Amino acid sequence: MKILKSRGQSGQGMVEYALILVLVSIVVIVILLTMGNQIQNVFSNVVAALGA
Repeated sequence: MKILKSRGQSGQGMVEYALILVLVSIVVIVILLTMGNQIQNVFSNVVAALGA
């Protein structure tokens, strides 16, 4: 006997995935805002070391 998901359950799953994506995006943005200058310095040092 097959048990089929109703539309509400599949829609709920999509909402959960969207919420996870939003939370991950917020975390990435906060990390980039707080550590942006340090990350830029690292890349600048790498470029300088390569002689470009």
